Amino acid sequence: MGLLIGCARPVTEAHVAIREVMAEQEAAWDRGDVRGFMQGYADTACFITAKGTTCGRQAVTDKYLRSYPDREAMGDLTFVIGEIIPLGPDHAWCTGTWSLARNVDNLSGGFTLLWVRTAEGWRIARDHTY
Repeated sequence: MGLLIGCARPVTEAHVAIREVMAEQEAAWDRGDVRGFMQGYADTACFITAKGTTCGRQAVTDKYLRSYPDREAMGDLTFVIGEIIPLGPDHAWCTGTWSLARNVDNLSGGFTLLWVRTAEGWRIARDHTY
């Protein structure tokens, strides 16, 4: 019998891989490594917020570098994964929350991620952060 999460969904390879990538992203962020954080994104990823949409991993990376120029601005990132729902063998839907603890303030919100399996592994294709 496999492990269960959320609404009694079995844990799949996608669950394990996505959780691993997100843990690597948290660690990279906490080191102040935006480029390492962005390795979790597909080259064609789009980042969608209330302020607009930015597409392409490099364009999203550039946006993060402008918004978070140093380790102090980045703070300590924590993801809480709510659910991961496989959408066939090569896609998955993931929802959850994020929090950012910094010396000057604390920020938090939610996310919805569309993941795609690529030759490099599971990567974020669409990131709707709010």
